[in-house]
Amino acid sequence: MRFRLIGPFEIETEDGEVRGAGTPKVSQTLALLLMRANEIVPAETLIRELWQGGAPRSALNTVQTYIHHARKLLTEAGRPADQDRLLTLRSGGYMMRVDSESVDVKVFERLVTQAGADLRARRYESADATLCQALAMWRGPLLVNVPAGDLLASQIARLEEIRVRALELRIEAWGLLGRQRESIAELRVLVHDYPLNESFHGHLIASLYQAGRRAEALQAYRHMHRILRDELGLEPSAEIQRLHQEVLAPPAAYAESAGEPEPRRLALEQAAGGGRASVPSGGPDRRAAGVAAPRRPPQRTASMNSPPSAPPSCRRPRTPGANA
Repeated sequence: MRFRLIGPFEIETEDGEVRGAGTPKVSQTLALLLMRANEIVPAETLIRELWQGGAPRSALNTVQTYIHHARKLLTEAGRPADQDRLLTLRSGGYMMRVDSESVDVKVFERLVTQAGADLRARRYESADATLCQALAMWRGPLLVNVPAGDLLASQIARLEEIRVRALELRIEAWGLLGRQRESIAELRVLVHDYPLNESFHGHLIASLYQAGRRAEALQAYRHMHRILRDELGLEPSAEIQRLHQEVLAPPAAYAESAGEPEPRRLALEQAAGGGRASVPSGGPDRRAAGVAAPRRPPQRTASMNSPPSAPPSCRRPRTPGANA
């Protein structure tokens, strides 16, 4: 049995049938238990989620009724023996005992963590493939068909931030693989969907500049500057401003020779906000390369728009120099 919380909440039976997760309150109860799978969730926590501080006197008995219906739902979707094994009563609360690989949000988190480790270990192709797999799981807003109280809402917000981080990591991976040109189309979508995320804007500016599209890079900077000023009354981070100055007047120190492109590429990536993963620990000495140590800009990631209606494409751009 598998549980899908990304997009509409659905339960996939062992024979591949996809079912709904019951009535709104039952699905809300199950969703919170699955978000905290293999942990004891106190009855008081379920009451807080379901009634938001306005619980009736019969709240505990009502929760027990929802648990009964949830067990019945799980039994119908699986084997009769699963009822007590999956949703168990423990001292002080309830627990969903499931394999983490059967809950899509747990798989998503594991893949993003694995990709971050791959980047730090310089396994860039592996990181790209893993992030592709993780982002392809995103079928739409989390638990779109389930009412969410404060506790579920906080879990949803946390997972949406992990998705933003996965998108940032993928752009960093593409940069480390030399795919800046191919990332431009993706970055244009990301700056539209996350207009206050300076990292995405910085990578777009740097990628346009590296592609020889200097006028478009300056236009992208002006667009970001206007959004930050109008929406937040802020100026771009110091790193982004330095990138802007380089686009305006590339310093001789970063003049790229045919044989030594690396210092310039690293400088651009660091200014764009990708410095943390651009040179993993143990990499080249930045001082020897003439490149300042990266300082990641503050992340202003709140979106003025609703989340994208569909996940970004998980295409694999061809690495420059690869055989056709």
